[in-house]
Amino acid sequence: MKSAFLILSVILLLTQASAQNTSNKMQDNTLSTQEKNEGWKLLFDGKTTSGWHSYGYNAVGNAWNILDGCLHLDVANRKSWPANESKDILTNDEYDNFHLKVDWKLAKKGNSGIIFYVHEDKSKYANTYETGPEMQVLDNAGHADAKIPKHRAGDLYDLISSSSEPVKPAEEWNHAEIMCKDGKLEFFLNGVSIVTTTMWDDNWKKMVANSKFKSMPDFGTFKKGKIALQEHGEEVWFKNIKIRKL
Repeated sequence: MKSAFLILSVILLLTQASAQNTSNKMQDNTLSTQEKNEGWKLLFDGKTTSGWHSYGYNAVGNAWNILDGCLHLDVANRKSWPANESKDILTNDEYDNFHLKVDWKLAKKGNSGIIFYVHEDKSKYANTYETGPEMQVLDNAGHADAKIPKHRAGDLYDLISSSSEPVKPAEEWNHAEIMCKDGKLEFFLNGVSIVTTTMWDDNWKKMVANSKFKSMPDFGTFKKGKIALQEHGEEVWFKNIKIRKL
């Protein structure tokens, strides 16, 4: 009898603990009281594309949609997309010193990126990557780019390889963070610091000169710009996109 009572007590405690954990878990695309006090702002409300637009256009193309509370790139009918629907999307606002948080996941063999300090002037720059550096978003196990150094998930694309690879497999969520204050740049992936460097100094200019961006004279030179999510032709999801100014 005592044994049965003990088992029931343990089950009750476990059930209460599970319920408590569920209640404590934040809903996606929301801010906690602490985050609000720290100055965090949502860049995506989970319901609309408000605050975003396709590069060089006033609105977000239909290829990007809202799916289960995520910004989702739907590639099922990519060949039939109008030109404006197959572009990177970016924030309406610009940022200088910032801390960005983004959750992302990819379909198998997927490729995308988080691009920052984008200077939007389509008359001079056809693409976001002509001005903005990128945190690579990639299925390391399935995409051919993973065979190229500095092109793997979490890398400062074509400039610096991540110091470790805490990336999760395709179809699983990853939590990315990008911090930049007065040129001090740091990437985090799933809570691990993976890239640290200084932008705009002589070493930065040397890295750019030895990269694929060497023919793009304004790449990585802007100290204020927009945040972009890359359209690379493979299915990708983003959520919990939030930022605070530093």
